[in-house]
Amino acid sequence: MKLFHPFYYIAALFLTISSCKQGSQNLQNTNEITSLSTADTLKSAQPLSDEFKAYWFANAAEITSYTLEQARYGEIRKGTAVLVFVTEPFLKEEQVKADLPSSTDIPVLKLNATKSFHTGIYPYSIMQSVFYPLANNQHALKISCSVQEWCGHVYTQLNNRTEFEVTSHSYFEGEADEDFNLGKAILESELWTQLRLDPESLPTGDLEIIPSFEFLRLRHVPFKAYTASAELMAGTYTITYPDLNRSLSITFNPEFPFNITSWEESFISGYGDNAKALTTKATQLKTIKSDYWNKTTNDDFKLRERLGLN
Repeated sequence: MKLFHPFYYIAALFLTISSCKQGSQNLQNTNEITSLSTADTLKSAQPLSDEFKAYWFANAAEITSYTLEQARYGEIRKGTAVLVFVTEPFLKEEQVKADLPSSTDIPVLKLNATKSFHTGIYPYSIMQSVFYPLANNQHALKISCSVQEWCGHVYTQLNNRTEFEVTSHSYFEGEADEDFNLGKAILESELWTQLRLDPESLPTGDLEIIPSFEFLRLRHVPFKAYTASAELMAGTYTITYPDLNRSLSITFNPEFPFNITSWEESFISGYGDNAKALTTKATQLKTIKSDYWNKTTNDDFKLRERLGLN
């Protein structure tokens, strides 16, 4: 029987503790992209160009800051938004980032999208995470969303298995603790990452789409797919939900790397007499490439200044 050498134990422990610091370098030699769920209708894996590899496998994330005008409670709130895109290896079964990458991992483009704004005296913080396969041939493997404010916080997570498995927790009555499954459908949140891989692959026409978890929880509407229509024009992708009185329009650079320059989301904001149609808007401030997981000292605060986040 072979003994597990102490060196390997220490190395494994270090990698586990510093898992965020692995970055995209683990994917530099990826030649094969595997699939996770046979329940998805899979297309052929999309090949990765040399241009794509040079940009996304450079051991750095793309971080873009935005000015934010957020509709909430019938008024527009000023704030900031940040989109962080980075490639990383993803474990099939556990559906988390791999600390010790192997050939059986699934390479993904991860998006961490954050918003920060205030409603009167108290702050809102929203984060959505999307793990989308670089193969661009199936649904996102995992999506999560958390919303924190002084009244409480909510958390929703979807795992892509035989069906979509959803777990949700909330401080609201009727939403407290939920576990349920959904049939496979287009996920609005995955479209942001799909756009970054290949805008021409985005679905168009009459569709069934599960809206963003942020919208579903902030508006307290049933968690399901809704009838929608989508249109792709030069540098703009628009989704309209007639039953929700909502539309989302994402503007992007039509040339690689297809960076997102702005977006607008129109819907009914507020309740009762305060309910009115408003439009949330986000406009690009700055973009940097950075191995941010290594930028943790006080001296690194200047990177926030570069992003205009002070």
